[in-house]
Amino acid sequence: MSHFSSVLQISDLDDFITPSQECIKPVKIDRKINADTKIKIQDDGKYYQENEGVLEKLEKVQITLADCLACSGCITSAESVLITQQSQEELIKVFETNNKMKIENIDGTKCIVVSISIQAVLSLAIRYELSPNDCAAKLSTYFRKLGADIVVDMTIAEDLALLESQNEFIKRYRAATIDKVNNVLPMLASSCPGWVCYAEKTHGSYILPFISTTRSPQQIMGSLVKNWLNRNLDGREIYHITVMSCFDKKLEASREEFSSKETNSKEVDCVITAIELEQMLENDNISLNSLENSLFTEPWISNERCEVLPNLSKHVGSGSGGYADQIFKFAAKELFGMEIGNIEYKELRNHDFKEATLEQNGNILMKFAIANGFRNIQNLVQKLKRGKSPYHYVEVMACPSGCLNGGAQVRSKSNLTSKELTHQLEQLYYSLPTKSPEENKIVMKLYENWLEGNDSDKAISMLHTTYRAVEKSVNALNIKW
Repeated sequence: MSHFSSVLQISDLDDFITPSQECIKPVKIDRKINADTKIKIQDDGKYYQENEGVLEKLEKVQITLADCLACSGCITSAESVLITQQSQEELIKVFETNNKMKIENIDGTKCIVVSISIQAVLSLAIRYELSPNDCAAKLSTYFRKLGADIVVDMTIAEDLALLESQNEFIKRYRAATIDKVNNVLPMLASSCPGWVCYAEKTHGSYILPFISTTRSPQQIMGSLVKNWLNRNLDGREIYHITVMSCFDKKLEASREEFSSKETNSKEVDCVITAIELEQMLENDNISLNSLENSLFTEPWISNERCEVLPNLSKHVGSGSGGYADQIFKFAAKELFGMEIGNIEYKELRNHDFKEATLEQNGNILMKFAIANGFRNIQNLVQKLKRGKSPYHYVEVMACPSGCLNGGAQVRSKSNLTSKELTHQLEQLYYSLPTKSPEENKIVMKLYENWLEGNDSDKAISMLHTTYRAVEKSVNALNIKW
């Protein structure tokens, strides 16, 4: 294979689960083969099959992300998968083709939309010694130079994910405590594709009912862009790019569930990561510092697109989106009428496994946890299987320290250790102003104008998803002798 990003390789992943050697794609060969058939390598390095004096060029087998999702051989291995539609080369090709069509006034140009996550912005901000807002503004300039039509941040999708998650938790809690429904608690976060992939391939139908059905911010953004934003484009096709901190987001974007029925395309066409974006800048001999600042687009309500200065913010809680803190505070007020200030977490086995408890008159009303990294995830799963889990909600992320330490964040160019770099990222994140998703007026208008209410069938379709257990395949080639 060729033409794939050179950064898609395994590096020091701490306690990440690495790809399995059992990762096998069965290949069906539809050609006539007899005893005289020979395989030859020509001077051009290509493989040819010689059959009865006739040479036939052999095509290389390609492994796609769809193959990876369907295979039970490994758990989370996007860092080592060779990808066709999720590479730098493919991204540049789309920009160049679209730009050429614009110059030549050829019909069928695409509207290219770029959605940028806060974690990726912070990683690049530290790399180029910029403030978060300046970094976001310069990224907007870079993508517009490449040919992007619209550049946005992902705050609106993050807010929708938090609101849907907290409402889902309330329904589950009441179902478990009032209607005595089993397998609804604890509710487990669903925004990490590495964790979801692990659950589907390793624990299947046992764990899946506990996982929140709310889409990740990336896929809510995909739904917004492909199913809402396209209403004012007069049939023009949208090509949607997300900038993320995690290679496994490429896997997530490739799931069958995340295709737009209206446009018959993936809701996220290409995921580019912070470390790949750094490489693109270096290949173009561009330092992000040298670019001018430009504006983000605000296209969600008005028919006319507004241009606004980047004004990044954080949510309460962790740098992975703050799910545990947001849901804890909301549930305490909604279920028990209690206003909660700062949430105090008790560290358990390590700093990546901690819990918070809501008590009243000595009685435990709710117990939440944050579990980052596969060591802690496996401990959590074993507790669930033994019926020993005391939690009502768990924020689960595959990466140690969560999304700020995503596997595709920019590596340190100095002598900083991974922990030191993550600490810098956390400090930068917590320096941002805090905004509540309930304060986002645009989100509330979208519920009214697009989703027909927060409990409508349309809201469920656009903001929620389903999971599937991946059956273990029995293949003589992967038997361990």
